[in-house]
Amino acid sequence: MNKKSGNPWALLPLAVFLIIFIGSGVITNDFYKMPVIVAFLISAAVALFMNQEERISTKIDVFCKGAGDSNIILMAIIFILAGAFGNVAKEMGGVDSTINLSLSILPENLLIVGLFIIACFISFSMGTSVGTIVALAPIAIGVAGKISIPVGLALGAVVGGGMFGDNLSMISDTTIAAIRTQGCEMRDKFKVNFIITLPAAIITAIILGIITSGNQLTLDTEYTYEIVKVLPYLSVLVAALFGVNVFIILGGGILFAGTIGLYYKSFGLFGFIQAIATGISGMEDLAMIAIIVGGVVELIKFNGGIQFILEFIRSRIKTKKGAEFGIAAIVSIVDICTANNTIAIVMAGPIAKDIAKEYDIDPRRSASILDIFAASCQGLIPYGAQILIAAGLASISPLAIMKYLHYPILIFIFGILAILFGYPNLETKAEKVS
Repeated sequence: MNKKSGNPWALLPLAVFLIIFIGSGVITNDFYKMPVIVAFLISAAVALFMNQEERISTKIDVFCKGAGDSNIILMAIIFILAGAFGNVAKEMGGVDSTINLSLSILPENLLIVGLFIIACFISFSMGTSVGTIVALAPIAIGVAGKISIPVGLALGAVVGGGMFGDNLSMISDTTIAAIRTQGCEMRDKFKVNFIITLPAAIITAIILGIITSGNQLTLDTEYTYEIVKVLPYLSVLVAALFGVNVFIILGGGILFAGTIGLYYKSFGLFGFIQAIATGISGMEDLAMIAIIVGGVVELIKFNGGIQFILEFIRSRIKTKKGAEFGIAAIVSIVDICTANNTIAIVMAGPIAKDIAKEYDIDPRRSASILDIFAASCQGLIPYGAQILIAAGLASISPLAIMKYLHYPILIFIFGILAILFGYPNLETKAEKVS
């Protein structure tokens, strides 16, 4: 398994994946028609049959080495634990209580701003933008109709808020993928990421407030909630910020949410177990995709593809900032092609790590760049799940929402500014994880 020189043909499996995935989307007008895992399996087959100089058994060993990398396996386990926690918390009523708690404090004179902030809170708590949009979009549609503003504006606020948590949540699959591929701690990545994106969230709220000033509605519905059912989300957040091991965080969160569900009779013992199983099964595809991608990337690396990318970047980029822009560009392009920010990070992560090592980029920073630019692109593409779901619920064109996607645009801008001006300053290496 000698190190290969740069070879552009080694990137053919990635090209095959993109052709299959994008081609099927264009032909069927449905970018989710082709299962991602099938497209990656075909890509893996292409990678295995390349480089005829090597025996197939050698290439299979290389594939298994990449697929079984400790970071990949840990990522897969964390994915399924996060899925279990999310579903148990949902089944015991945590999602409904979190939404109703948020709506009960919604300011009547700043309804759309309030929806954006609530979407930020819910997505941050649940770690999912899609789940947040599904829950809040009907409310946003109703509010828009009653205060006579474009439905696209209300949904744009919800989609933006959804991407806030998708990018920052401690249990978001994108956060998990970013920290595992770059080798940093969750809380450290969160701090860097938060500093960069917080101004974007504040400016988004200000813009929404200006646009909708004067539009007021009294919500006459009584939103009931039980604060204890919100506690599992808060406990996960607090534990993560204090640097508790992610396995303890998620395992404890599952038990905490399950105990509350059992006490309030949201489910019985076997209902609790079934909720765990359902949550795990919901993340199985993503875990398997991470494993297959790990193997494919290792084969691409073995055949000289990663080296080619590094040589290509090195020949055009001479500075650390240039390398950071390279990482941002790679993950953005992959997300635009795959319409899935988690998969984009899983695919781009190993390349980003090599670039970061080459140009001495802090892992916290490379993880943040990956997550920010993947989230921005995912929140802007009209064929992404987030916009398609919001548009489908409102029976409007995705284009009607896109012009109101202030937050995804702003985090892209602030991501660029963070690279240009080198903030936040990470010169102190005390917290850096090797």
